[in-house]
Amino acid sequence: MRGYPKAEPLPAADFWGLPVEFLVPAALEKQITEQNAWRIRARIVAEGANGPTTPAADDILLEKGVLVVPDVIANAGGVTVSYFEWVQDFNSYFWTEEEINARLERVLRNAFEAVWQVAQEKKIPLRTAAYVVAATRVLEARALRGLYP
Repeated sequence: MRGYPKAEPLPAADFWGLPVEFLVPAALEKQITEQNAWRIRARIVAEGANGPTTPAADDILLEKGVLVVPDVIANAGGVTVSYFEWVQDFNSYFWTEEEINARLERVLRNAFEAVWQVAQEKKIPLRTAAYVVAATRVLEARALRGLYP
């Protein structure tokens, strides 16, 4: 925070090269780019924002061995809880905060495990595995239900 008396300012360019275990870009899209990805020293990037990593930067991070937990997994909690709210309203359910948190944990854990398993089996990045899981589920649903008008 600018002006905080117990901190020293850090030039923006130096931010990306900090020696950290985790990097959580959580504000804006396209923040990790081809220009700064090579400087990242984190072992894990967990995308808290929507689309914070460009495709070219994704390739660089993969080459460097950085595990990228893509936005579709890392920040799916809000949209999942929004769905829970819709379900409750539609059906006149009233879940407690504890029930919602338990459901959220189950959904997110299952989603991550499915993506992780595909990534390990196919030796592909988590982002690609998430797309594979999603496309597979859509195709399976279409096969079962048919194509709606």
